Order: sequence, then C-alpha cells, then structure tokens
Amino acid sequence: MSRTTRPGTRAGSRPPAPDGAVSHGVIRVHGARVNNLKDVSVEIPKRQLTVFTGVSGSGKSSLVFGTVAAESQRLINETYSTFVQGFMPTLARPEVDVLEGLTTAIIVDQQRMGSDPRSTVGTATDANAMLRILFSRLGKPHIGSPGAFAFNVASVRASGAITVERGARKTVKATFNRTGGMCPRCEGRGTVSDIDLTQLYDDSKSLAEGAFTIPGWKSDSFFTVRVYAESGLLDPHKPIRKFTKKEMQDFLYREPTKVKVEGVNLTFEGLIPKIQKSFLSKDREAMQPHIRDFVDRAVTFTTCPECDGTRLSEEARSSKIGGISIADACAMQISELAEWVRALDEPSVAPLLEALGGTLDSFVEIGLGYLGLDRASGTLSGGEAQRVKMIRHLGSSLTDVTYVFDEPTIGLHPHDINRMNDLLLRLRDKGNTVLVVEHKPETIAIADHVVDLGPGAGSEGGTVCFEGTVDGLRTAGTVTGRHFDDRAVLKETVRRPTGTLEIRGATTHNLRSVDVDIPLGVLAVVTGVAGSGKSSLVHGSLVSGAVGGDTGVVAIGQAPIRGSRRSNPATYTGLLEPIRKAFAKANGVKPALFSANSEGACPNCNGAGVVYTDLGIMAGVASVCEECEGKRFQASVLDHHLGGRDISEVLAMSVAQAEEFFGAGEAHTPAAHRVLDRLADVGLGYLTIGQPLTTLSGGERQRLKLATHMGEKGGVYVLDEPTAGLHLADVEQLLGLLDRLVESGKSVIVVEHHQAVMAHADWIIDLGPGAGHDGGQIVFEGTPADLVADRSTLTGEHLAAYVGA
Repeated sequence: MSRTTRPGTRAGSRPPAPDGAVSHGVIRVHGARVNNLKDVSVEIPKRQLTVFTGVSGSGKSSLVFGTVAAESQRLINETYSTFVQGFMPTLARPEVDVLEGLTTAIIVDQQRMGSDPRSTVGTATDANAMLRILFSRLGKPHIGSPGAFAFNVASVRASGAITVERGARKTVKATFNRTGGMCPRCEGRGTVSDIDLTQLYDDSKSLAEGAFTIPGWKSDSFFTVRVYAESGLLDPHKPIRKFTKKEMQDFLYREPTKVKVEGVNLTFEGLIPKIQKSFLSKDREAMQPHIRDFVDRAVTFTTCPECDGTRLSEEARSSKIGGISIADACAMQISELAEWVRALDEPSVAPLLEALGGTLDSFVEIGLGYLGLDRASGTLSGGEAQRVKMIRHLGSSLTDVTYVFDEPTIGLHPHDINRMNDLLLRLRDKGNTVLVVEHKPETIAIADHVVDLGPGAGSEGGTVCFEGTVDGLRTAGTVTGRHFDDRAVLKETVRRPTGTLEIRGATTHNLRSVDVDIPLGVLAVVTGVAGSGKSSLVHGSLVSGAVGGDTGVVAIGQAPIRGSRRSNPATYTGLLEPIRKAFAKANGVKPALFSANSEGACPNCNGAGVVYTDLGIMAGVASVCEECEGKRFQASVLDHHLGGRDISEVLAMSVAQAEEFFGAGEAHTPAAHRVLDRLADVGLGYLTIGQPLTTLSGGERQRLKLATHMGEKGGVYVLDEPTAGLHLADVEQLLGLLDRLVESGKSVIVVEHHQAVMAHADWIIDLGPGAGHDGGQIVFEGTPADLVADRSTLTGEHLAAYVGA
C-alpha cells in the first residue's frame, strides 16, 4: 500500500505550507495518485470558479471527484455518530499525500435521477411539497392536510378497541383516519399494467418440464420455480393448461402463503403479484437490457383510467384554487405555473407563495421552464437531471462550500449555455468555491482559474499540463490550448440524399403534428434549444415508430453504460468471446477457463484481482490478491498461451497493441480484430482492454457504447449527442468517424447542439422556436450554409457567430 501522510503531520517529501491566511485561501493537493494521476500537485483557489479541462480520460474526474470531493465527503461522514455511519456508504481515503483547505463539497453530477416510478420533477425538488401546503390552505373544498394531496401517501382507515388505563380500566372504541392523495387503482404510478401470460410460461408444459420463460427463473431456483413446483398447492407434473379453476387461481393470484420446501419456510405468492413486485415496481429505464426486453414483451402499460394518469385520488383532484386542481398545476409547463403562482394574492400564505415562486423561477432561469412538475424523473436526460439538482442549491443559504459540477453544459443549446454560465458565476459570487469539469470553450472562457490535464488519455495522461488564466491557456501550447479557438468551417459542397424517411403528423410530447422528410445517405443533424422536441421527433417517431421498422435503425442514446468492477471493455463489447475461443482452440481446452468470471477465476479473489476486506462501519480496504498478484486467473490457466502471451498479458494490452496482436501471425483472430478496429475508430486506441468499466471517464464510456453499436447491422444510425464528454480535439475525430459511416453507405442522423457537428452536416433540421409549449415545430430545414445566411432562428444566430460569418 502506498504511504499516505495526513494533514498536520510532517514528512520529508512534503513541501512547506504557505504562510498565514494564504494557506486558507487555496485547496492544496499534493501527490494525488487516484486512477491514472501521476503524483499530481495543484493549488486550487477558493471562492473562485476553476475549470478542469483536458482530453477525455486525462484524469479530470479522478482529480476533482475521485480526490477532492471524495475526501471532503469522507471527512464529513466521519463527523457523524458511529451508529449513523453504519447506514452510510463506506468511503476509502483517496491515494494522495496531502489534502489541505477542504470545505464541504456538494456534488452536482450527471447521474440519472431516482428511477422510482413515483419520483417526479416536483418530488425531486421542494416544489411539490410547497404546492401541497398551498392547496391544503387555500383549496376549496378543504379536504385535509398536505398529505391529502400527495400521490405517495395512501388513505388509511382503521377502527377497533383500545384500553385506557386511567383510574378504573375502561375499554373505548377508537377509529383512525388518514387521508392521502394516492390513486388507489394505480397506487400513485399514473399507469396500470396488463400482463401477457403467454410471455410468462408455456402452458403446454408442466412446472417440472420448465414451463416458465421469465429471465432468471431457472428450474433449480429455490425462491422462484421451486416454490411453485414443490409448494404442495400445485401438481408440478400436470401441464399448466390442464390446471383446474382453483389451481389456476392459486397459481396466478393466491395471497402470500407460508409453505415448506425441503424443510425451509418460504412464501408462495400468485405469479401476477410476484411479477408486479419483482419487475414492475422498478423504473423501466433502470433495468438491465434483457429484463427490459422481457418487460416490453410481457407487459403493456396504459394510462390509469381512474386518475387519467395524474396519480392522484378523485378527492385530491376535487379541491381547487380558482378552478385549478393540484393535478392541473403539476401538469402545467413550469413557466406557466410560475405566472399562475405570482397571480395568487393571498396574504395568509405570502411567504409560501414567494418561496414557491422563487423555486419555479429558478427552473425557468436554468432553462427547464418547459418541464412539468409531474414529469417522471427517470425520463430526464443526464443534463436535465443535473440542472434539476442545481435548483436545490440556487436558493441555499449555505456559503463557503465547494460546488463540484460534471460538464453542466451537456444537453444545452449554445443559447442556454450563457444562462448556465450566469448561474455558475452566481454561486461563486455568494462566496463559494466552484469546480467545473468541462470541455465547452464558452464555459472555460468564464473561469478565474484553469487546470489543464493531459497530455494524452489513460496511461498517457494524469499530469498537469497547465495552471493559470484562460489567456495563459490560449498560448500554453497544450492540446486544449491549441484547440481552444478552433472553429469548424461550413462545407463548400454537401452530399446529395439517396432517399428520404418520411415522418407525418408526429405528436409525441410537445410536437405539433410535425411533417418532415429526413434525407438518407447523408449526415443529417437535428438541433434546437433544450426541450424543443428533438428527441421526441427522432426517438418517438423515427426509432420507435413504424418508420424505423423496415429500414434497420440502430439507435445510440444517452443512457449511461452499466457495469460492475468485473466488467471491462473486453467483456462489454463482446471482444472476450472470440479471444477465449482462440485460446481454447490453440490449447485444446474449454473456453470457460479463460474467463475470470467463470472456471478460470483465481479461487482466492474469485477473479476480481483484488481482495475486498469489509471493516464493518469503517471504510473497506481493497488489496491486490496475493495468490494471483492481480492477474485474476488461476496459475494453471496462465500456463496456456496464444502467440506467446497468456490471457492476463492479453487483457493488459491497449486496444492498439491488441489490434496488432490479433491482426496477423499465430494469434490472427478476425472476429476480435473487427471489434478492436471499431474501438480504435472511435479514438480508444490507448484504452487497456481489461481495465474495469468503473474507472472509465464519461467520454470514454460514450465512445465505448458507440463502438459496440457500430457492430450492429442497420442502414440508419441515430446518435443522441455523441459529443457528450468529448474534448475539442476528440470532436474532430468523431466528425471523421461520422464521415466514414456515411461514405460506407449508412445514413447518419445526429441529435446535437455542438456547432462543429452542425457546421459539418449535409442537412440541418432545426426545431423550436422555443422549449416546451413554445417549441415542437420545424423552424428550419436546409444546409448549414443556408441556416447561417438565413439567421432566422436561435441556432442560426449562434452557428453564424461560431463560424465567424
């Protein structure tokens, strides 16, 4: 383990601390070695806006999130009682020699918001809570406390007898009522589900013959299949279609009942409620792909007929203020709701109206005025989720804290980036330290201090190339400095379409019966301000509509790739499969031996490469496995070679090295080489193929997903903001990749805000003119040059300024 020195102790390697108050004016990092950082030392000024930049994978997130923010959170957690710490995640101390001058860190990242189906934009902020209080005070008729307007609170009625011991014992009747706002039919979800039983089991088979077709329900599964087969309530050898009426009722709908299987007490429950609890209580977007496919096949979701999708009971909808119910208020566009709240003149709740109005105005300021409070939080994009989290902090009375942002401009049109910059400066001006990981030059330009990491990515990064002002960065000669003032130029000639995809009468979300022809055989860019209807048009009408059915559409969305510390680029892309088979064929053994998650795993660390020691309520410790020395495989597996290398040496190769290795000679493996080619194409040649996915940056994950989908067969590629997480220099490479896709005969449709991609397009479709109710229309169709010359839209103005027209 590396030697660490706590602040306040002396060590020979430690530099002298600055004198007096100066030392409190900076956050000092000395000797940071998290992930690919190479003994990084920086001084970050407090109460200023510092932007961290560098190519994707250069170590920005490792320094800001993995070192500064992680240690701040760990130290705060240690201030809680031991009992409370037992319920909190255990955080290990980052690998760093000295960290001084830390303040409380508030992380505003791009993690998608809670995937609970009952979580909405209103519940994720304080807006719903304040709205409920408002209706409980002013709503007519009065129906109860704020809980009566909450779709997460069920109504409860109870009655019985209680004994009051006061003088002579006396039994009295008691009743208990709690009025909640939850719709009893859909239980506050807004949708009801209908299950297709043919997707759950094959009724021509018996339970013993493996009738279930539900993912993960294997015949030896103790808590699923065997509960039904060995409960004694059903005949496991009778085909399901021959069940009696009572057996079918028990099989599908029986209330939870205790049964014994091999002497173990288990709970038997009807198949329908069991499926609803295990699959339908989770948000669809948070499911693993194969589970989501099963749910899509087996379940149809329809708007709840009782509450009409509002999630609220009839009683909660009956109480109104000026003819508006709380369901109506939540369905309004937030910009309109803010105006409605301002129009209410009621002195008794004046402070509440002021606070609610301020929160709603923050939504509008931050460019989210087009949302409604009833929007499910799981449907927000990463950029929208990040801005919703910001709402909580804008009105906060906390000062002298460190706000940490992860690319806050993702998903923002150039028009909205200016507003985001104003918000970052407002947070700084309140006396806070603002740290921003960012690629967009518009946001880098407002920084008081810039830290540029690099010079490359992965093992070629992890050092500080520049610290100083924005003007200094421009002349620093680093990759960021050289590309800072780069501007893509408009194409002199554009490609001619080979055909069109017709979309007619599109009405998804805010689209207003949109008719548009998307050209094929070219690079087409769909753009417009955030909330104008871009994704609704492309994903709602093209990808999921009938249009996409015949043309083979490959859709690459913004959803983050998921993977544990056992997942790596080789397993995620399917690269490991042909590699395992090549090793097995060369050595005459089974392919499973060459999987660290299967038979070849080191028995000591179970193929993880490290041993995790859980220290109870203290931070757990990970140490390299002594038996396999971090190689993850049994020693006998490493005796098998292919092209002179064992499997651990192959997994330690970079993509570029592996491409050469599997391209020729004894190790020639065309299937592996094709995957490696795609990884190199998206600029991941430096990435180690066995590196855990948990250590990859956002931009690396985005490109890894792109490379994986490029292997799918389809004539039309739909990319949703592929520049997310990409450095200015990486965007050039992406444009080259898009060109190669088009030249190979594909049609490429990109939903994008980045001006470089717009300028490089053959055809632009601009939606707007505004967001939400003010958007949903096609405001321009044509070439980028025509859009610049026209300047009739916000996009046109910003693109003209970008290309210097």
